Amino acid sequence: METLRWGIAGPGRMAATMVEAFEHVRTGRIVAVGSRSADRAEAFAAEHDIPRAHGSYADLVADPEVDAIYVATPHPQHTDIALAAIAAGTPVLVEKAFTATVEDTRAVIEAARSAGIFAMEAMWTRFNPAVERIRELVARGEIGDVRAVHGDLTAFRAYDPSDRLFDPALGGGAVLDLGVYVLSFAQHLLGTPDVVHAVGGTFPSGVESDFSAVLGYADGRSATLSGSFTTYGPGRVMILGTAGWIDVHPRFHRAPSLTVWREKQAETLEFDSGYAFEVDHVADCLARGLNESPIMPLDDTLAVQQLMAQVLAQVRG
Repeated sequence: METLRWGIAGPGRMAATMVEAFEHVRTGRIVAVGSRSADRAEAFAAEHDIPRAHGSYADLVADPEVDAIYVATPHPQHTDIALAAIAAGTPVLVEKAFTATVEDTRAVIEAARSAGIFAMEAMWTRFNPAVERIRELVARGEIGDVRAVHGDLTAFRAYDPSDRLFDPALGGGAVLDLGVYVLSFAQHLLGTPDVVHAVGGTFPSGVESDFSAVLGYADGRSATLSGSFTTYGPGRVMILGTAGWIDVHPRFHRAPSLTVWREKQAETLEFDSGYAFEVDHVADCLARGLNESPIMPLDDTLAVQQLMAQVLAQVRG
């Protein structure tokens, strides 16, 4: 497989995490970074031994040595960068949440499909080997028919109005940062629900501090999900079936291990996890001539964005 040359848009915390992940990527390397600040781009490039730094996202998109772009900026900035990359014919991997609004998500999807350019949400959980095994187990009927998903994800954060996580203009709040994981996990296994009920609290800045949501399906299936910046918790998912259940051990979005229960028999399995799997998946899709991922299709991204919008409307009021 040809090695992809990646550019990173946004020299922040997530970008630094992804740089470390590229040590395990089989199919590509990082060759450029872009930022709205030339100084920040140059400092990030020097720190991480990246060959080229661009002082604007437009320059990154125009770099002829970049084959694909990973968008790691705050959520509201994803749309313009993704649209510019698509217009330039460059595939994009867009960090979750894909955008900050349903309208922006739909715009990026329509642009990618119209141009025939690959675009995917970087929902790395779906590409970890444990979740791949879950898909296999469910498809084989190992736990019968899946009837419910219960999950939580917490990340205690002291309120700091200067931090992106608490700024509504930068896509802050527990739903876009944490809820995307639990909602995407449930949607992946159960599909899009017929009913969404949510409650939660907000910080003084207006973004949600915590939330709980129940997803309901016409055939009686359900998901109970929660996320919080105000508490500590395990970050665990349980998948309940008619012939058994699966515990996805903390923290489930990393999926380090799972236990499969069939009646009274339990089997615990351990797995590697990391961001490299989603990057290699992008390369595999491009090598196969695909414009969308079969594991993280754009329809799923839109469905989850719509779920988050419903939860946000109910929690923020």
